[in-house]
Amino acid sequence: MLRQIFVNLPIKDMARSQAFFRALGLDFNPQFTNEQGACLVIAENIYAMLLVEPFFQGFTKLPICDAKKATEVLIALSCDSREEVDDIVAKAVRAGATTPNAPQDHGFMYQHGFTDLDGHQWEVCWMDMSAAPEQM
Repeated sequence: MLRQIFVNLPIKDMARSQAFFRALGLDFNPQFTNEQGACLVIAENIYAMLLVEPFFQGFTKLPICDAKKATEVLIALSCDSREEVDDIVAKAVRAGATTPNAPQDHGFMYQHGFTDLDGHQWEVCWMDMSAAPEQM
């Protein structure tokens, strides 16, 4: 069984990226953080490795996607409430993020998102599973 997830994301500026995610109330595991990579702690067993582009390139032979010009991935995170969704997106915008879409209210699910400083798209959502359709 798989135990953890580490999403690896290329970034341009380590200090700028760390300041952005700290403004959202997140922190980094210092044991796995240096000038080339930073281990962003999202939740227990959920991490994003922010890797400066030259270091990231060492893990792949393919070119690095410019996330400001093309979608490479949508990172979706769940919250405990609609208010928490709005709070996280508001913090991200104050720290320099943009919002690619308006909030979406599907009744049982509420979502909004932001695009971080390097163009990575983060979707933040809340779901009431007791009100979710039986099959989607």
